[in-house]
Amino acid sequence: MEKSTQPEAVSSVLKVFNILQALSEQKEIGVSELSQRLMMSKATTYRFLQTMKMLGYISQEGETDKYALTLKLFELGAKALEYVDLIDIADKEMREISNLTNETVHLGALDESAIIYLHKIDSSYNLRMHSRVGRRNPLYSTAIGKVLLSGKTHAEAMETLQPVEFIQHTDKTHRNAQQLMAEVHTVACQHYGEDNEEQEPGLRCIAAPIYDRFGHIIASVSVSFPTIRFDIERKPAYVKMLQDAGRNISEKLGYHDYPVPSESQS
Repeated sequence: MEKSTQPEAVSSVLKVFNILQALSEQKEIGVSELSQRLMMSKATTYRFLQTMKMLGYISQEGETDKYALTLKLFELGAKALEYVDLIDIADKEMREISNLTNETVHLGALDESAIIYLHKIDSSYNLRMHSRVGRRNPLYSTAIGKVLLSGKTHAEAMETLQPVEFIQHTDKTHRNAQQLMAEVHTVACQHYGEDNEEQEPGLRCIAAPIYDRFGHIIASVSVSFPTIRFDIERKPAYVKMLQDAGRNISEKLGYHDYPVPSESQS
């Protein structure tokens, strides 16, 4: 028999998905039956099942050897669908901000202990922020990151920041979590965040929160300016523009209690 050249890691991933597939086709299944169906040894099957159980993707029926899927995969799928809807909904609002400012507009969300850009509208100027969809940036030096942290309790935020190394991108970058959290508290009160040349010299960003239907901050929309084009007197207008966009997106996601009143309500 020819020895497989497939890397062991890839083989393990295939085993995991084969188990998930089998469990999706039957409400509950025992180790012996599963190992026979997948042509895996009983010991290997049991080891995989126990690991997946520990991670919360499957459950064991009492003291029996029967296993079943949990709702964790459904939750993951629901989050993915939420982001697809979010990008479609946010696009219109982001383009409006882009048209009004001619600057780079981003949509970002939390990805473990960093932010990830989900969508981007480029600036019409040659001098612009260099970024791309799918790129990760730190929480501690970005306006989006501070907004995302502001939706967490202090304990949750500190846990998120626990593995983060605070790299000094500029002399204005926060040096530690305690220093950052002092600003995050302000962000939570004012409902917008700023990056004042903390990620990149000569670049300023402002961001506002986006809420899901349960009132949780799930994303943030931002606009980025080279400092030479940032008009400090227009900052209140920029903030309102972003908060209006955040409110409109949040309402389309099912949340109608955006913390900052619209002009018509104030």
